[in-house]
Amino acid sequence: MYPDETFTAAAEDGYPIRGSIWHGAGQGPVVIIHAATAVRARYYARFAAWLARQGTSVLTFDYRGIGESRSTPIRQLDAGWVDWGLLDAEAVLSYAMRRWPHRIFMAVGHSIGGFALGLAPSAAHLERIFTVGAQFAYWRDYARRQRLSMVLKWHVIMPALTGLFGFFPGQRLGWLENVPRGVVRDWSRMGPRFEASVDTDLDRADLAQMHGATCASLLAVGLTDDPYGTDAAIGRLLCYYTGAERTHLKIAPEDIGEDKVGHFAFFHSRFEQTLWPLASAWLLTGQLPVSVPGKVIAAPASV
Repeated sequence: MYPDETFTAAAEDGYPIRGSIWHGAGQGPVVIIHAATAVRARYYARFAAWLARQGTSVLTFDYRGIGESRSTPIRQLDAGWVDWGLLDAEAVLSYAMRRWPHRIFMAVGHSIGGFALGLAPSAAHLERIFTVGAQFAYWRDYARRQRLSMVLKWHVIMPALTGLFGFFPGQRLGWLENVPRGVVRDWSRMGPRFEASVDTDLDRADLAQMHGATCASLLAVGLTDDPYGTDAAIGRLLCYYTGAERTHLKIAPEDIGEDKVGHFAFFHSRFEQTLWPLASAWLLTGQLPVSVPGKVIAAPASV
C-alpha cells in the first residue's frame, strides 16, 4: 500500500527522520502514527491508507536507527527511548504543524509509541490520542504465563547480544528490526518508573512530568491476549498522562469472534471491519461506537 508522498523532518539535533503521508479528502484531522519498538513504519501502511479514506491525513515515520531513518551506522548510534520521543516524535509533529497550521492534530500510538509521543513537547497540541497495547515494558507487568520467557528474551538475551554486536541484531534473529543499543539498555533495565530507569541527561523530575502537558482525550485499547499490554502495563502508562481525559477499553478476541489478536495484529487488515472502526470513531468524534466490543475499565490515578 503505497503512500501519496514521503517526507523528511529534521530533529532538533539535526538527525533526519523519514516518513510517509497518506492524504485524505478535505481538511480533516492530521493523524501521526507512532510505531512500536523494532517495528518499521511500513507495517502500519494499510491501516494508514484506510484511516486516510475516513477523511484524515495520516503520517507514519521511522524512529532513528529503524527503517528509512537509518542515516547513521547503527553501531554508532546510542539512541534510546527518550530520543525517539523527545526528538523524533517531536520532529514529525512539528513538521506537520508547520505544514498544516490550521488543522487539528491527533496521534495513534502502538506499544512504546503510546509512551514516546507524550515526550514530544508539541503533544500538548494534540486533540485526541488512540493507543493499542501501549506501555513501557516493565517486566513485572508482563502476562504471568509468558513472563519468564519474555524476561529471558528481552532482558537477558537481547542485552547480551547487544553487548557483543554493539546493537541488537533483530533482523538476523527474525526478531523484528535491528535496534540501537540505547533502546536495548532502556528496555532491559526498565523498572516501575520510566524516568528512573532510562539513560538520560535530563532532569528526571522534569521527564516524569512531560506527559502531563498532554490534554488530549485518550483512548487506550488493550487486548486480553496481549502479553505486553496487560491491564497493569496500560494503567502504569496512563498514570503519566495526568492532564488527559483517559479511557481504557479492554477487548477479548472472542468479543469480535476471533481466537487471538495479541500485541501486533490489531493493525492487520483482517480487522478492518471489527477493530479499526474503534480508531476512526475515536479520532473523528471522540466517542466510542454504540456497539463497541469489550468493556471500559477505570483508569488508575496512580500505580
